Amino acid sequence: MVLDLLSLADIEAARQLLTGVAITTPMEESRPLSASLGVPTFLKCENQQRAGSYKVRGAYTRIARLSPEERSRGVVAASAGNHAQGVALAGGMLGCKVTVFMPEGAPLPKVTATKGYGASIEYAGDTVDDALTAALAFAERTGAVLIHPFDHPDVIAGQGTVGLEILDQCPTVGTIITAVGGGGLISGVAVAARALRPSVRVIGVQAAGAAAYPPSLAAGTPTKLAYCATIADGIAVQRPGDLNFAHVEKMVDEFVTVTDDELSAALLVLLERHKMVVEPAGGAAVAALIAHGADLVLPGPVVAILSGGNIDPMLLLRVIEHGLASAGRFLRLSVRCGDRPGELARLLSAIAAHRANVVDVFHTRQNPRLGFGEVEVALSVETRGPEHSAGLIDALKQAGYQVSLLSDTKP
Repeated sequence: MVLDLLSLADIEAARQLLTGVAITTPMEESRPLSASLGVPTFLKCENQQRAGSYKVRGAYTRIARLSPEERSRGVVAASAGNHAQGVALAGGMLGCKVTVFMPEGAPLPKVTATKGYGASIEYAGDTVDDALTAALAFAERTGAVLIHPFDHPDVIAGQGTVGLEILDQCPTVGTIITAVGGGGLISGVAVAARALRPSVRVIGVQAAGAAAYPPSLAAGTPTKLAYCATIADGIAVQRPGDLNFAHVEKMVDEFVTVTDDELSAALLVLLERHKMVVEPAGGAAVAALIAHGADLVLPGPVVAILSGGNIDPMLLLRVIEHGLASAGRFLRLSVRCGDRPGELARLLSAIAAHRANVVDVFHTRQNPRLGFGEVEVALSVETRGPEHSAGLIDALKQAGYQVSLLSDTKP
């Protein structure tokens, strides 16, 4: 089946509709990325959009174009959080009832925010795809209008207004790179970019544990993954949308994947160097530039879209710790030493002498692997980086300690 692709006129019409609704988000230069890539590199800050992501653009465009009779029946959506908030906000602004189906493990702050915008929440399954199946059944049963998270022309048109803003803010852009789940954002951005600057390179980024587009493009048709496993819940989509796939196949230049380690490291860079709070999906474009940048960029400026900033604070704590570990700046060590008075103080002094910072200590004698007169000390240690970490481990071993790394650390 041949699907009609959107035009620049569709994106421009959506921008008119969104006047006074979606804000024109700022674009900030990333000096660290500019220096490492050798070209000016900018961050398009959709994490600062209303409701914390670009999703309100597509949701409002879709709901605003419903007839009064359709709006009177209410709308229903499926989302892990960002689309939910966008639909809830847009529905409230347009005066229609909103029901949102969310996966059982949806982040609590996203659930709370969605309720705060006035939506009713239902839980269904473990993935966005499960929630979408339940939302479709709800629409059939009640007559509510489904607001698809990505696979609809109005949604794509709304998301494409991000592309118009990028071209306004950086007319000479050479590369646009963005996170991809189902494909709504990259489809709309690609339409705008191809029309206004045909030479621009458009690159999609997916989490390695939820990368449905590479096998789909190889097969020539949308292909469903058996499962998704990633910290980036915002792009954990098992199957591309049909209309999205048609746009991507024609207009997107390349896809790359990033690991959860790379996502964690990118969020840490964004926090430390840019003072930007983003969720894992929102930092995917930056993760790709850090991991693969030299192979991706063309001459001319690069724009990385920070697609969302709605991160659970508890996840943020874990991501920071994991990001530090991935960057070689956080170690979890197990050290065996003698069970004698003063031995723990001697160990801590050895670490202090190497200018490392002990975060926490756990001391046990009950491990059956320990010999008589031995204790095991588990420590979390902050260091200055991989070389410092490796030097600390070598120094402890030379001092006679048996040292092993615990999980989620790098020497």
